[in-house]
Amino acid sequence: MPKAAGRFGRLGWLLLSVLVLVIDQVSKAHFEGSLEMFQQIVVIPDYFSWTLAYNTGAAFSFLADSSGWQRWLFALIAVVVSAVLVVWLKRLGRNDTWLAIALALVLGGALGNLYDRIALGHVIDFILVHWQNRWYFPAFNFADSAITVGAIMLALDMFKSKKTGETVND
Repeated sequence: MPKAAGRFGRLGWLLLSVLVLVIDQVSKAHFEGSLEMFQQIVVIPDYFSWTLAYNTGAAFSFLADSSGWQRWLFALIAVVVSAVLVVWLKRLGRNDTWLAIALALVLGGALGNLYDRIALGHVIDFILVHWQNRWYFPAFNFADSAITVGAIMLALDMFKSKKTGETVND
């Protein structure tokens, strides 16, 4: 069992969550103020552009066409998940730095999108990855990126044995 990190666990990593939240909100404000809806600024031709899009649904615009109830459902889910992540961070030991970073990234991203959802009724997206004019990945934002990186780190952590540091061979 890892040594305890003290009374507050790894809550110091909440500073990373705050940093993610601030970068997310500043970048969203910048692109919302700089672009018209669906306008594209090509950064890397045929691969990457800045754009402005609003997402009233969840990931990949899931339930975006619903009548508005989804806003509050997704907000409630984000609040519950955020509370669970804070408790989880508090319970981590000193040797759980990787896991603490992963949780802090997911939390910061969740809070960034939660703010948009509650204050604006939609999430602001501005990153567009595409291949020529044939394939477009759904637009996303910095919060989504932090959530994705954190989730990948969480998945990788599941394959690590806590006692030996070796991969699990079940």
